[in-house]
Amino acid sequence: MAGEVEFKGKGQALRLGIQQELGGGPLTIFGAAAQKHDLSIREVTAGVLVKLAEEFPNLEFQLRTSLSKREINTKLRGFDARLGQALFVESASIRPDGGITEVKDRHGKWRIVLVGESKHQGNDVEKILAGVLQGKNKDQDFMAAGNAIERMHKNVLELRNFMLDEQHFPYVVFLQGSNFATESFDVTRPDGRVVRIVHDSGLLNRIDRLTASSLSREINQNYCENITVRAGGHDHMFQIASLYCKAHPWEAKEMADRMLEVARTSIRVLAQDLDFGENAA
Repeated sequence: MAGEVEFKGKGQALRLGIQQELGGGPLTIFGAAAQKHDLSIREVTAGVLVKLAEEFPNLEFQLRTSLSKREINTKLRGFDARLGQALFVESASIRPDGGITEVKDRHGKWRIVLVGESKHQGNDVEKILAGVLQGKNKDQDFMAAGNAIERMHKNVLELRNFMLDEQHFPYVVFLQGSNFATESFDVTRPDGRVVRIVHDSGLLNRIDRLTASSLSREINQNYCENITVRAGGHDHMFQIASLYCKAHPWEAKEMADRMLEVARTSIRVLAQDLDFGENAA
């Protein structure tokens, strides 16, 4: 999907616009292409957007590529004048790799219903299968886990800032690679030696770093709808990203199904503010 393409519209017109731009690829996400691994998350998001346009033909959706820091700060100042003051880089923004999907409410305001990201970290399985040793001296089966997830944490925090007034938080992150294994398994090198990927090894696993942004709730769950927790005599509303982790690549349909579930949850939470037209209950 072209990096700067933004889609906007409703029903069949939106569907045809996406089909024309992308050659129809994402339109098969829920069908024949379900097992493909090589679709980008932006393409998967476009497929989900098509599905939403079919299910809710009277709602207007748009998919945009970024959310500027200035827009986030403006929203924060609207909550309290003490907030949203610091801005050093005029062009600063967040750019989730799955884009930002929004729906227009009955008041003409755009509301976020889905944000998707996909991250890969840890190539140990691929290296072992290829018989490639790693490390400084090229004598190790494993490479110490990296820190590629820090930008994801920043994006989650910025979207929370922007959505402080919402009852939902539709941020979905798909993480894959040996650093996100949820169970241990064996991998066989070309020379026949078996190497075990230990899922709770401090050398490899980075899931505990992820859950710092989700209050350590269970992974692989839809947390789009906010929760309220009583602590210290006060009620606190928490917005929690839905983190999906596994060692092996996510298939397009796996991602699409989970993203569609989150988007539907957003629409349900926002239902009173949306105009469903002839489809209204």
